[in-house]
Amino acid sequence: MLCDHIIIDVENLSISIGKDLEALHPLSVECCIYKVPRTLYRLNEVAYTPQVVSIGPLHHGKPELKLMEEHKRRYTKEFLQLSTSSVSVKEYVEFIRKREKRLRNSYAETILLNPQDFVKMILTDAAFLIMVLLKFSCPELQSSNDRIYSRPWMSGDVRYDILLLENQLPFFILEELYDVSGIPNKLQKPGLSMIQLVHSFFKIKWDHWVLDDVLEKQNFLETKHLLDFLRICQQPLAGNKIKSGVKWYAPSVTELYRAGVKFELASSKNLLEIEFRDGILKLPALKITNRSEILLRNLQAFEQCHCQDKYLNDYISLISSLVETAEDVKIMAENGIIQNRLRNNDSLSTLFNYLARGNLVSRHSFYFSNIVEALNLYCKNPWHKWKATLKQDYFNNPWAGISVLAAFILLMLTVVQTVCSLLQI
Repeated sequence: MLCDHIIIDVENLSISIGKDLEALHPLSVECCIYKVPRTLYRLNEVAYTPQVVSIGPLHHGKPELKLMEEHKRRYTKEFLQLSTSSVSVKEYVEFIRKREKRLRNSYAETILLNPQDFVKMILTDAAFLIMVLLKFSCPELQSSNDRIYSRPWMSGDVRYDILLLENQLPFFILEELYDVSGIPNKLQKPGLSMIQLVHSFFKIKWDHWVLDDVLEKQNFLETKHLLDFLRICQQPLAGNKIKSGVKWYAPSVTELYRAGVKFELASSKNLLEIEFRDGILKLPALKITNRSEILLRNLQAFEQCHCQDKYLNDYISLISSLVETAEDVKIMAENGIIQNRLRNNDSLSTLFNYLARGNLVSRHSFYFSNIVEALNLYCKNPWHKWKATLKQDYFNNPWAGISVLAAFILLMLTVVQTVCSLLQI
């Protein structure tokens, strides 16, 4: 047979395998930037793909983003001009070169750019991001012909592009470059930190998500990148007792309403601070616009790739089970909980049901396990349903109530008359 004549060069094969294994990108605890999993990417490619600007290596050099490269270089030039004169371009290059290994380790993918191109890309993209953030908080830095801030649509597109999971730079390089530049001491608002610049930049668009006092309440010391900043903004402020093995899907809003559950707007603005007590479900306000899907999908992907606690995945699962239909959305909106900026209520329920398709939820660590269990038990109680039906169908308006009362009185009179007749016999 042919296979009898095949000779394997054991020595060379062993060497080849060894080289392949040595070339593997080492797994690092610093890894925090990932390619979106294909299962999620296929659901909505546009939500994960930069439209105007590439940041970092994963979309670097794409022809469709080439137009912004000149603007990035202009912003880099402005960054260097604004920096203290004691720091030269050569020193910035050396500064990044010393951190090249840590920067590469921040990406799950092996970055094939050579050291020279990699350092150049990091400096250009980091300087660009710093200037985008600075110009927003310090409008005096904007020129009349600024190619981004003189065009509102462009600044909006940039804002969404720089939150994408695949379009990130490690946060440490932004902070360190900004600090070494000396720029904070040269501003009209001296002392502005990088985290304050990021807070101001995102708050203008998502004031319901990036709250005024979030920098005091949350810990941003270990922020991985800009998307991680947005995730930290909505992390729970207090722990939650989690029951293992509890099913994660709740009854719909309509089912809960028929069981007598009342819906109220919670005073907290943290989306995860949901409370169910004494038949009242309190939820923080949820504002959904035509671009909310981009933020939610990228946070969902980041949690699945990186985070042990998947708070946003759990939140998406809970909301998708609550708002299955347009009627569910309507009830939530009538109670001030949902602010729907989409085309109609159907669009919002479809959005969350579609988001849930790519969700990862564990019955052993579901953040809302106690609430879901309580809601299911409440709905199973026939007394709650009977009381709600009586109130909603017969006492919903005064005339219906009067009719029921009259019928009850007539029934009692009939009973009394029957008893009297029996006593006379």
